[in-house]
This record gives sequence, C-alpha cells and structure tokens, in this order.
Amino acid sequence: MANSICETLRRNGYQALLVGGCVRDLLLGRDPADYDVTTDATPDRVMALFPESLTVGAQFGVILIPRDNLKVEVATFRSDSGYSDGRHPDGVIYAKTAKEDVQRRDFTINGLLMLHDSGEVLDYVGGQADLKSGIIRAIGGPSRRFREDRLRMMRAVRFAARFGFRLDNATFEAIRYHAKAIHEVSAERLRDELTKLLTEGAARRGFELLEETGLLRQVLPEVSAMKGVEQPPQYHPEGDVWIHTRMMLEGLAAGESATLAWGVLLHDVGKPPTFRSASETGDRIRFDSHVEVGVRMAEQICRRLRFSTEETQQILACGALPGGNAARTGASGAPPEWQRPEGPGLSAGSLVQRGAAGAGGRTTGR
Repeated sequence: MANSICETLRRNGYQALLVGGCVRDLLLGRDPADYDVTTDATPDRVMALFPESLTVGAQFGVILIPRDNLKVEVATFRSDSGYSDGRHPDGVIYAKTAKEDVQRRDFTINGLLMLHDSGEVLDYVGGQADLKSGIIRAIGGPSRRFREDRLRMMRAVRFAARFGFRLDNATFEAIRYHAKAIHEVSAERLRDELTKLLTEGAARRGFELLEETGLLRQVLPEVSAMKGVEQPPQYHPEGDVWIHTRMMLEGLAAGESATLAWGVLLHDVGKPPTFRSASETGDRIRFDSHVEVGVRMAEQICRRLRFSTEETQQILACGALPGGNAARTGASGAPPEWQRPEGPGLSAGSLVQRGAAGAGGRTTGR
C-alpha cells in the first residue's frame, strides 16, 4: 500500500519516500508494524490525490490514508518552529527537500529514507552507522529534541531495550538532565509508552535503563523504591525486591498481555513501605500486610496513569498483587503460597499463568 501511494505521488510530479521506523525495521530484517511516507506534496494536494484520506494532523502536515484495513501516514516535508507545549510544533514551515525534513525527527535510526522501488537508502543523519553499531542517538542536539517532546526520553529507552542497543553518551546525559521534565507528558501517553516497554520482549532491560537514566523515580517512584529493599534469603536467595522484580520482568515475552505485564511489575509494590528488618521482628525480615498495601498502591498507580476501571480490575486480578481481588476479602481463596507473610517466590511464567487464572482467562489487547 505504501509503495502504491509513493507511485501515485511520483506520477503526479512529487517526491515520495518511505521514512522512519519502517525503513529502520526493514534494514534490521524485521517486519514493519506500519509505514510512513514523506513527500513535498502539501496536505491539500495529498487529499486531492487520495479522496479517502483523513485529516488527522493536517495542521502539522500529516494526512492518514486508510485502505484495505491498513493505514499509511503521509507527511509533507517540513521544519518546525518551536514546541511551546512540549509536544506539538508552534508553527509548520514546509521544506523543499527530504534532507531538511529528517533534521526535525527524533533519533538517527528513525531518520532514514528509502526509495520504495529500488530500496536505495538515503541517510542524512548517520542512521545506518548507528544501526550497525547498535546506538540510539538523538538527531542534532539531544536537549533540543527532548524539549520538543519530553516523551522522546521514554522512547529512547524503549528503542534501546527493544533492539538491544545502547544510548550514546550525549543522549544518555541529556535524559538524566531532563528527567524531571517527564511530568510535562500526559498520563495517557506515559501509560502507553510504559505498556509498550513492558510488552515488547525486553522489559527487564527497559526498566533497568529507566532506573539508570533517572526516569523511573519520576514516572513510577513506587517501583524505584524497590531498590535496596532486602528480602528473607530463605525465601528469596536472588536478592532484594528490585532484583526479584527484574527477574520477573525478564520472563515476559514479546506480545504479552498488557494487564499481565503490569501485574508482574506491580506484584511486590507493597513491600518497600511494609519492610521490617529481622532486628525489628525478632526472627526474620517480614512484610506484614504488604498484600493489602500493594493493592491500594496499585489502584492509585492505575488511576494516576488513567487506566480504565476494567483494566485496573484485571491488573489486580492477574496475580498482580498476591491474591488479586481476594486480598480485599481476606485472601480466603488465595493459594497457600500467596498467604505467606513474605509473599510468593514464583517465576514470571508461573505468575503469568496464575494471573490468567485469577482473571478468568481475560486479557487486554494493546
């Protein structure tokens, strides 16, 4: 479909190239999730050539073309003039060339262009070298890119985790410097980005990078608080709550149910505030009432991130918190291991299975 759109634009005298994530994925030998086209045709000309098009972002030079249950975004070459709201350009100036257009994009690996018919790659930002070296690098000055859209900091982490790449030093340091500004991003956008991070098959590395960049304590301070919280070694020889949670995240496969993935992340969220040392208890480390505390905390997190009521209920029921909804009724229906004071020591796979059973087999799509 994208090739057909490029053909139509070129037959009518316009430039047209594949751009962004689809080019990146093709070069990595992956199947692109979607396709984007960039062109020098203005939005009104694109709409005239494709009557079925939708004006979802015409003010920013973007037209959506649906066809055969597929959708392709067609964006006019542009350069942007400021981002006062930290997401949308204050003004759009149409550019003459694709070389100008890619300078406004986020990362070098997403700034590559491809001729649809020959497969020739046009690289004006060093993206091919970064793909080969496994580097996530902001185009131009990273601070400028992150001021334009604060969510790009989260996207940098997600791309690094998904592809097994590293953040280049300047990009990493810029994220650390601007991390507190992530609060400027809407709860819904943060939720969606975190959900992608949890369900793309590299959740452990993703959350490790969130912690290393300082983003984790900003977006999920309750999870950040797990670091350094010791557990009774007779039940958790692997280490503290943060180590345990990362091990659980490592078991999440790509395409995992969003609610199950959130359940794995939050299953021990009640432990840091309920921690009592062996010297305090007289025998061993305990987390008294961490199930009930964790349920309340998870509900607060879900509300903060604007999950629906149904999604919240499924997260709590998906083994997310020991016993799920049973915790509200005294955990009478919870299996024995959930009723231990220190909580379960399950693998990610078994937690997911138990969560699916607790949710009646329900899952939510992405």
